Amino acid sequence: MHRIGYGAMQLPGPHITGPPRDREAAVAVLRRAVELGVDHIDTRDYYGPHVTNEIIREALHPYPDDLTIVTKIGARRTPEGEWPEALSAEELRSAVQDNLNHLGVDVLDVVNLRLPGFAEPVERSLAEPFEALAALQQEGLVRHLGVSNVTTQMFAEAQSIAPVVCVQNHYNLVHRDDDPLLDALAREGIAYVPFFPLGGFSPLQSAALETVARRLETTPMEIALAWLLARSPNLLLIPGTSSVAHLEENLEAAARVLGPLELKELDRIGGTGEPPTDL
Repeated sequence: MHRIGYGAMQLPGPHITGPPRDREAAVAVLRRAVELGVDHIDTRDYYGPHVTNEIIREALHPYPDDLTIVTKIGARRTPEGEWPEALSAEELRSAVQDNLNHLGVDVLDVVNLRLPGFAEPVERSLAEPFEALAALQQEGLVRHLGVSNVTTQMFAEAQSIAPVVCVQNHYNLVHRDDDPLLDALAREGIAYVPFFPLGGFSPLQSAALETVARRLETTPMEIALAWLLARSPNLLLIPGTSSVAHLEENLEAAARVLGPLELKELDRIGGTGEPPTDL
């Protein structure tokens, strides 16, 4: 698997609601991503709602054999654009079925159970919803299971119920609370996928990142992504964009090799940034 995938949250209209301003451009981004070797796409049927998955289906169905589509369930959209939790067995089954229908597949490659919490996980038991999701896997509707926005204890609880293939949490160059969990997952060969990998930096942290980027004649975004790739071999990226040019820039980070001096300088930036606004 290529370590840089594509996050599809930016495909719908403003505030992740309604159709995109330019549907043809959205289709073009997806097709270009696959042309460039992207082999995993992160989505959610409530992006739109339904809009993102319908665009993915239009652009890429029938899907390449080596393409993995990862979706998240565990919340729903309100007409006001809010994301209340939807973790009952009935709601999870409905969400899985909606993803199947709008993506046009008989089985979902990977489903992440997204737990509540704004940016940071709220410690709670996930046994009931994860058991419900595992039951859907046993029915053959889902191949692999993941969890999102969880603590180390919540991950361990999920892993005791059914195998977890990936964890998707808030993590980036300046927000590194998950360092111990990331390292533990690396030892077990479990993928870690950071959401909000490029934001929440303070002005001082952004200036330090800009300094490194100027020296290497590239963009701060590419440096931040390259640092993540250097951080751990089990770390996979899903930067999102609605622009082909931006997509190509993101993918260039895979070839960017940071030297010991740059890595040391970037590690010093550290700290915790502002919380993200995405789910």
